[in-house]
Amino acid sequence: MKGLKLGGLLAVCLALTPQVHADVTVLLEEPYSYDGAFAGTGHTAVYLTRVCAASPTHLRRCKPGEPGVVISRYNRIAGYDWIAIPLLPYLYAITNPEDIPLYADSKLVAFLRDQYRREYLEGLAPDRPSGETPAGDWVQLVGSAYERTSYGFQIETTAKQDDELIQWLNASPNSKSYKVVSRNCADFIREVVNFYYPKALSRGILSDLSVATPKQSAKSLVKYGERHPDLEFSSFVIPQVPGSIKRSRPVHGLVESIVMAKKYVLPLALFHPFVAGGVATVYLAGGRFNPAKDVLVFNPEGGLELPLTAEERRTYQKSLNDLLRTIPDEKAAHQGISWQRFQEKAQPYLDPSGRPVLQAVFANEPVALGISRGSFFDDEQPSEFQREFLVTRLRAELAAGRAPKTSSIALRQDWELLQKVVAARSEGVTAHAAIGINLTQKTSY
Repeated sequence: MKGLKLGGLLAVCLALTPQVHADVTVLLEEPYSYDGAFAGTGHTAVYLTRVCAASPTHLRRCKPGEPGVVISRYNRIAGYDWIAIPLLPYLYAITNPEDIPLYADSKLVAFLRDQYRREYLEGLAPDRPSGETPAGDWVQLVGSAYERTSYGFQIETTAKQDDELIQWLNASPNSKSYKVVSRNCADFIREVVNFYYPKALSRGILSDLSVATPKQSAKSLVKYGERHPDLEFSSFVIPQVPGSIKRSRPVHGLVESIVMAKKYVLPLALFHPFVAGGVATVYLAGGRFNPAKDVLVFNPEGGLELPLTAEERRTYQKSLNDLLRTIPDEKAAHQGISWQRFQEKAQPYLDPSGRPVLQAVFANEPVALGISRGSFFDDEQPSEFQREFLVTRLRAELAAGRAPKTSSIALRQDWELLQKVVAARSEGVTAHAAIGINLTQKTSY
């Protein structure tokens, strides 16, 4: 109990105390799509807070206020081995935190990715001859947080270390060298972190059959941080953006993926019971690692915040239910359109300020909805859509899960946004004034 209290106090200190140093962070990214259904090992990248991208293939020191860069190894992108993308575009395919959509579907994600590609990544993924969006793995470079939850494990670095890393990567050949077993994304992250701290990351000899995996990289850095308490260390989660996109799955190591998947372990136990027993023993002996344990929540505006507590979740859920019971069951003013129907028909575009907006036409009348904090109150939008939109987001954030889906501060901001919309509707007006949000508890990243 004493240890738990100490851990909680440490988390508070990390969340509320500005960080004055730079960090190298291992990003452990959950699997989705085919990877989630089969191997489940996910992806890994490295985030550097003092290193920025002069171009996707050339590094430089960051200028004041720049949030840093995410670097990873890729297999089939323009013949390069590694590519560097600024943090916010890598996570959300945008450059301004106020433009991050509060809720996303596949149409919106594809649109935002392509907009960013056309402006910044044409050299890596040029248009097709007809001017259409190219196919390919370039989509892995931007918008990661729409498709998966990620975990960050960060440890401090010095300016000298960062400068030496920049020089090393810029001087090294950057040509495709990806190999699934020996030179995958986790191998690259292992090389980068070990450049800072030799032998900090290692392959899992038993748990991963000596193959580098994303989960082993994170686990190794956590152990290294425990062995070196003199180095500032913290961990955080980057929640998957609420939306209709399928949620990502838990990340596994190689042996763990066999133990946790019935489609693998049951046939193995039936035909090779001794082998199955050995695999289970290896997993129990060293393969377990929970990346969501004691994590803070990443805030795109530059801070780490305390996650929503179970008590807060129950309180907000009750308040949401009570609030909805007080609202008359009305149809939207535009031809009885529901939020679900609007979302199905709507197409994304950017407003004159470059912020994402959804628009659809019903009965020859355009209906638009700003979907980010920066655009939510700008236009004469039907407040019923605003209410349904925010209720959908809040329900997603309040759902239980294996990792925090939001912070206490972010949830309060969404709740205040919903209350403003409801109040505006009851007064018979559409809200489009700027909303003031209390950010006094935020910290620098």
